[in-house]
Amino acid sequence: MMQLPQFKYHPDPIATQSIEPSENICACCNEARGYIYTGPAYAEEDLDDCLCPWCIADGKAHQKFDATFVDEQGIGDYGTWDEVPMAVIEEIAYCTPGFAGWQQERWWTHCGDGAEFLGPAGYPELQLFGEEALLYIKEMFSSETDIHGPELEEHFQGFNREYGPTAYVFRCRHCRKLGGYWDSH
Repeated sequence: MMQLPQFKYHPDPIATQSIEPSENICACCNEARGYIYTGPAYAEEDLDDCLCPWCIADGKAHQKFDATFVDEQGIGDYGTWDEVPMAVIEEIAYCTPGFAGWQQERWWTHCGDGAEFLGPAGYPELQLFGEEALLYIKEMFSSETDIHGPELEEHFQGFNREYGPTAYVFRCRHCRKLGGYWDSH
């Protein structure tokens, strides 16, 4: 298998399960390169499990199919998080593997740039990311649901990577702060 291209906004797409080993032939380059993208692809054609990481990284999949991998407006959460330059939006939307969420995916921005996507997380994974991630997501969950106290802890410990509610963890490329968001189906 070939070495994967580097994605500065999604540093380990195999760990996040957005790219998987596969013998599928890429619909863009017509080659079986040993890996296939399994995340969402927004295009007129059905591109499920048929794009290689190289055609995403070099923009050929976007050019050929007008495909996006992250909603442009969701980068920065529709203006809620830091504003980023159009070049960053284009790189994340058109040349970076996205990820599957329960609702419309969002891409955390911080320090005027897109953050690195580290992966979906339930309570056990959030514990591995550490106290900073736990507190950030817990505070966001509490403020958005108006749940507090022991009930908050009970709900929060029910977070699960495979079924909602789920956290989506990012790390700022500049200050290294952890952040992101949560959602549920």
